[in-house]
Amino acid sequence: MESVTNCPWKGNVRELANFIERAVILTPGEELQVPTDELWPACEMNVAGSANSSFRQAECRVIIEALRAASGRIAGQGGAAERLGLKRTTLQNKIRRLGITKAHIRTSEIGVGA
Repeated sequence: MESVTNCPWKGNVRELANFIERAVILTPGEELQVPTDELWPACEMNVAGSANSSFRQAECRVIIEALRAASGRIAGQGGAAERLGLKRTTLQNKIRRLGITKAHIRTSEIGVGA
């Protein structure tokens, strides 16, 4: 919590709420882990690069599993965006940023692009 309160946030309150919600969902264990990727660009935290990589891999895994559960559908009722509580465009941007392909959805391979 200290990391979150000590860092400036350049986005709006809704973006901050969404960021915190995602961090809570994707954090394993009981201690909140704040990712230091482009979601939190102004924050200069002393976090190892592996934490960023771990967050990206967890985010990738969650998105792939949602896509599998939705039979590859991104939008619409029962689509991955609805399952994750995201707008279709937000999910599409994340898929592009993470380099998720149809092959990732068909196989158990979890790879993070960019």
